[in-house]
Amino acid sequence: MKYGVRHQESYSRGELLLRTFFGGLYIALPHAFLLLFLMLWSSILNLITFWVVLITGKFPESMFNYQLNLQRWGLRVSARLQNLSDGYPAFGLSGKDENTMIELERPEKVNRGTVILRIMFGGLYVILPHVICLIFVTIGAMFVRLIAFWVVLITGKFPKGMHDYMVGVMRWQYRISIYMGYMTDVYPPFSMKGNEADFNGSSSSDLLDN
Repeated sequence: MKYGVRHQESYSRGELLLRTFFGGLYIALPHAFLLLFLMLWSSILNLITFWVVLITGKFPESMFNYQLNLQRWGLRVSARLQNLSDGYPAFGLSGKDENTMIELERPEKVNRGTVILRIMFGGLYVILPHVICLIFVTIGAMFVRLIAFWVVLITGKFPKGMHDYMVGVMRWQYRISIYMGYMTDVYPPFSMKGNEADFNGSSSSDLLDN
């Protein structure tokens, strides 16, 4: 699995201010309006997927691609609203973005037993323990974002450690989402970290997570 947001060498102070004061209007609102309907369909597909996997042991490719592209769209928007990336996020499930990446290989087989376990007890053994931990790291991310705002405003640079921390929180949340969506049988680790990888030739610790 590859998940990441490019750490830029420099950031636009103008875009930073524009996103901070008007991002809710020109980024969040139009994207959220469209994503709302797509997420409703995603929920329906998730229910259909459960039965398909239960019967066949396979995740239909078209459904898998839909869910993956929806996650990519969400990451594009989140990266801008969290000030992790400059530029405007592309609309559409096929939208491209050189500053964000989600790559996940569709499993050939999905374990029926864990699928049943997830739908019956996922709230207890997946969501509850992870949410308890995420509460604390998410609060930390709020402070990091506030500090990073002033650092970027003054220097035009986003400290790499702060950037890694915020991307790590998002990565953790994403792992839970794909596991509960039957897109992987690998239980999400209690970690924000990924391994080293190249992001279009740039070394980053944000991207590869096996």
